[in-house]
Amino acid sequence: METINGVGVSPGRVIGPVLQMPPPVQEPAPSEKLDPEQTVDQETQRLKTAATAVQAELKSRAATATGDAVGVLEATSQMAADPMLLKAAGNFISTQQHSAERAVWDAGEQVAETLKGLGGYMAERAADVLDVRARIVAELRGMPAPGIPVSDTPFILAAQDLAPADTATLDPAVVVGLATSSGGPQSHTAILARALGLPAAVAARGVDRIADGSEVYLDGATGEVITSPDDVLEAKVQTWREQSASLTAFEAPATTADGHHVPLLANVGNPEDAAAAAAAGAEGVGLLRTEFCFLGRDTEPDHQEQVEQYRAIFDAFAGCKVVIRTLDAGADKPLPFLTNTDEPNPALGVRGFRTDMTSPGVLERQLTAIAAAAEGSEAEVWVMAPMISTRDETAAFAALCRANGLKTPGIMVEVPSAAVVAGQLLEKADFASLGTNDLTQYTMAADRQVGELAGLNDPWQPAVLRLVDMTVDGGKAAGGQHPKPVGVCGEAAADPALAVVMAGLGVSTLSMTARALGTVATVLKSVTLSEAQDIAAEAAAQPTAAATKEAARSRLPVLDELGL
Repeated sequence: METINGVGVSPGRVIGPVLQMPPPVQEPAPSEKLDPEQTVDQETQRLKTAATAVQAELKSRAATATGDAVGVLEATSQMAADPMLLKAAGNFISTQQHSAERAVWDAGEQVAETLKGLGGYMAERAADVLDVRARIVAELRGMPAPGIPVSDTPFILAAQDLAPADTATLDPAVVVGLATSSGGPQSHTAILARALGLPAAVAARGVDRIADGSEVYLDGATGEVITSPDDVLEAKVQTWREQSASLTAFEAPATTADGHHVPLLANVGNPEDAAAAAAAGAEGVGLLRTEFCFLGRDTEPDHQEQVEQYRAIFDAFAGCKVVIRTLDAGADKPLPFLTNTDEPNPALGVRGFRTDMTSPGVLERQLTAIAAAAEGSEAEVWVMAPMISTRDETAAFAALCRANGLKTPGIMVEVPSAAVVAGQLLEKADFASLGTNDLTQYTMAADRQVGELAGLNDPWQPAVLRLVDMTVDGGKAAGGQHPKPVGVCGEAAADPALAVVMAGLGVSTLSMTARALGTVATVLKSVTLSEAQDIAAEAAAQPTAAATKEAARSRLPVLDELGL
């Protein structure tokens, strides 16, 4: 038996044979030149035709996908037609007489290195570029596109990492577990694995060297990958199978053992997500990502289109709270009509609410559409802006909301400065929601895609919990006898142990993928509010992320009993 320790990102225990991702598309020979019978214009057109075919194939997959997969596939499809990539490839064809295959290969390398140098979200897009490059080369060669191995029997997928487009289309009926040697807990791979309810571990160095067909045990809670599993591990898997069915069931309201209500809301990205979350029993929507209306297009969606899309989601949650986030464009979600792709560091650039400075009008038109969709709806519609950093920004957004008839404006707390002065910001807004993915990344200056930084990019970091506590305190200071509500809508809310800590710190609501509702509710029900507060205080006093997590888990024996 060999044990490989990674970072658990999606709970579950499974045993099965490993299949490695197929070999990548082979690099064209450096000497591969333009066919003498082809002109530069003909070869350039061949490249553009292949890129268009790849974009169409990815868009087609996006049209049949659900949840977070839609946005991922849309964003990757945009990369297939990225002017920077195609222009660089065309230059290689015209100046160096490269074949289209060699030209796009070199251009992809060039663009990916540029993005990596920018860091942050743009560095995440480097993987998309290399994925698209391989797909275009495969299209030019008339070969199948790279993708998940085909198998008639269930297997555990192992890889160095997965392209977002591949992760987005995993079939949980066949791929029963996922382990990668790189990546971090907030990477696209991790987020989509949680959305699929797929046991997964990342940053498990060595899993990409396990031989195909080898039987392994994967624990998506602890991050362990163990080869040649014995009867003890078989028993753990059987226990998980017996308990997991009950963990998926959720009946509102979610409470602690002594009846303290902690509403469990859902993160949704389109009307289909909303319908599924409502069917799963979510008590409302804590994060409605509105990018689904805007991605994959060259122009801003019109008023009526936005109204219809938002209204469908509001109708799915009649009588419930729906927190809608205004457009979070920029960084990893560039839009041709709104964002500047030439920024030196887009993760720290014009994104989220800041786009209103450079492209005024888009935000106000979106707010007008939200207000029109909310009119006559039975949902309780709250609106929040992403990437808020200052009191002035908060006041400007709140005024814009109220001018458009939206009575409950709020802010996302993703930037550390917003947490530090949350009390001042919440004097101008009615609520705050902690986006723990970005808050962790910005606080720890750790790219969430880099496996080597997985330990830093961890919401259990004491500094992150301190900022959560400061935000809650800011809500109390701003609200006096009626504290301003502070929720969590980042991935941290789906971690049942961290959910207990958040509740103990005074967070008012928790929003997560609908698949996590039952698990979080079960663990919350195992403690009283007082116990949750004690656990939170003990955890927050620890000096390291590992100690913080262990302090909380040691007080929650239900986690081991449930295989979490």
